[in-house]
Amino acid sequence: MSTLEDLADRIERLILRHEELKRANAQLEQQLTAVAAERDNLRSRYAAARNRIDALLERLPAGDVDTHERGASGGGV
Repeated sequence: MSTLEDLADRIERLILRHEELKRANAQLEQQLTAVAAERDNLRSRYAAARNRIDALLERLPAGDVDTHERGASGGGV
């Protein structure tokens, strides 16, 4: 009879563990959703900033852009 009681105890522990894992999984899914939303927001902000920079670069005279590009690449004449 103790074998049945042991089995019942093990099953009860497995059920509890399963419920804990389900809760942990739900929390991880929420965190993943939040991180993905933050990533998407950052990508959007990056794209907007990049577009503003590109627009500013287009407004510079051609000689200024060339000088800037040479300085940024670390190369020179």
